Amino acid sequence: QVQLVESGGGLVQAGGSLKLSCAASGGAFSVYPMGWFRQAPGKERELLTAINWSGSSTYYADSVKGRFTISRDNAKNTAYLQMDSLKPGDTAVYYCAAKAYYRAYYVGLDYDYWGQGTQVTVSS
Repeated sequence: QVQLVESGGGLVQAGGSLKLSCAASGGAFSVYPMGWFRQAPGKERELLTAINWSGSSTYYADSVKGRFTISRDNAKNTAYLQMDSLKPGDTAVYYCAAKAYYRAYYVGLDYDYWGQGTQVTVSS
């Protein structure tokens, strides 16, 4: 059983940056692909980016391509989401997730393990 804990959210002005962290414990983090999602009030949860088990391959949704960067440090059991050029439309709760029994990056919504989420608010 993998436990995921996000941190690094907060309030930032438009055009600013934030870096989210996702610390994993209790399982084989280094073999699971990871994803970052967000959910704004009244909207469905959205997959933003995903990374394979080794960090060598990534996927980005069009909404964040060129602004967000996913990475991972398997030695530290931690995944990261660097967010630059933030916009008010990026305001949401951000979640990290892990997909068990898979190696490539995964673009589905049915991840197996989820963090509790961290709030990101971008002011105009």
